[in-house]
Amino acid sequence: MSLLIPGTNSIKDTTYDVANSLRFEGGSTDYLQRTLSAGNRRTFTISAWVKRSKLGAQQLIINTQDDGSNQAGLQFLSGDTLNFYSAISGTYYQLVTNRVFRDTASWLHIVAHYDTTNSTSGDRIKLYINGVRETSFSTETQPSQDYDTFWNQNTKKLSIGTYGDGAGLNYSGYMTEVVMVDGQALDPTSFGEFDSDTPNVWKPKNISSLTFGTNGFHLDFEDSSSLGNDAAGSNNFTVNNLTAIDQCTDTCTNNFATFTSENHTYSGFTVSEGNLKTHASSGQKGLHGSSIMPTNSGKWYFEVKISDAAPGDGSRVGIMNYQTQLNNSSYSGVINTPSQVLAGCTTSCKAGKHFVGVPGSVTEYTASGDYSDGDIVQFAMDLDNKAIYIGRNGTYLTQTGSSGGDPTSGSSKTGAITTSTTIMDGSPMTAYTGLSKPTGSADSEMLFNFGNPPFAISSGNTDDNGFGNFEYAPPTGYLAWCSKNLAESG
Repeated sequence: MSLLIPGTNSIKDTTYDVANSLRFEGGSTDYLQRTLSAGNRRTFTISAWVKRSKLGAQQLIINTQDDGSNQAGLQFLSGDTLNFYSAISGTYYQLVTNRVFRDTASWLHIVAHYDTTNSTSGDRIKLYINGVRETSFSTETQPSQDYDTFWNQNTKKLSIGTYGDGAGLNYSGYMTEVVMVDGQALDPTSFGEFDSDTPNVWKPKNISSLTFGTNGFHLDFEDSSSLGNDAAGSNNFTVNNLTAIDQCTDTCTNNFATFTSENHTYSGFTVSEGNLKTHASSGQKGLHGSSIMPTNSGKWYFEVKISDAAPGDGSRVGIMNYQTQLNNSSYSGVINTPSQVLAGCTTSCKAGKHFVGVPGSVTEYTASGDYSDGDIVQFAMDLDNKAIYIGRNGTYLTQTGSSGGDPTSGSSKTGAITTSTTIMDGSPMTAYTGLSKPTGSADSEMLFNFGNPPFAISSGNTDDNGFGNFEYAPPTGYLAWCSKNLAESG
């Protein structure tokens, strides 16, 4: 399981900030592509920061190919190992890691290079993860000296996020700082460095001084109107089915909360859209927690857009104590019985209800009016004063659903949904969602915005630190769920 809490794997300071990433859903039409010129087929380097969303499936990060026997690229395999390869006429020269990569909460930096001119046979293909050379492989097949790979062939297409022309094996997750250097075999220190304040944490650095070669490029995804723009020159990519909404502020220098695909899922539950869209199928119970979790201090804010809420006793969203969630093994009934999981607060969306649960007791409050599809539910959690507030479309509600909640009221806790110190006991606090006992056959879908929205924002608001993109302004003092804010609070 993957989670971020203050003081663990958060970078406290960066001399070089990466502003944007690109979110790939994994659909067959989500990819970038360009046509290559004749480049160096013996020596080249690939560098990319990735944050995975989907596990257990073969996914191409970057690929060039004619067919299955003639291709080259970098990919995750179905067992979540990493494969860097080139093949001509079915003969593969490649590295396949023994290590698996199943962290969907954190960013991963990959550097891979071919240098078939190297006189040392074991150094012609190299792979680095977060600044450290990978040395343990289930498959290691090094080419002969001066071997011409399939890479950099004239008129061949180079694709990012897919196999060939969107033929499948599509990548699901986020990418940023995607780089290819044509004609040089570079090590990771050309692209990143270890953080001086947080030992063993690898971070990116400015690469504007590099030379990129004939087919080289630098994709930073900073221009939402031209997501395939090459920041290093003119090797731009054609964009396929990726739009401005897929440009994200979740990056390797400021990691935003998502749901993790492996984090406490009960049957009939899936996540998509960079693990920010949750879907629970009818008649099922689901429970899912966020990757970034504040602990015992600070004020925190996120939004949930109701995409499709099951009627009756169905859709639930809210905040809970993660430790109690962790201690429940079956999850059968956890959504029905918030007392089992220390549910901080939930909304039974179309029933217009608020729930507050503590061990041995659960209280249900009927709010005024059903929640509707398209509503934005706001969650403001004040851990300094031990209070949680719920808003609806810009108005903060009391327990009974009337207006009057005030997240800025401090120790008076005016209109708080709950002030339970049992719920807010210093354990990590997680956002959660689920579905139980819907009326009829309705499913439930929720879109979570921790500051990196998977839906269009009509207004645009940041927190006090300038982070996030929200439909409604976070209350004064409340922060987005991201690693820079966590590092500050920690």
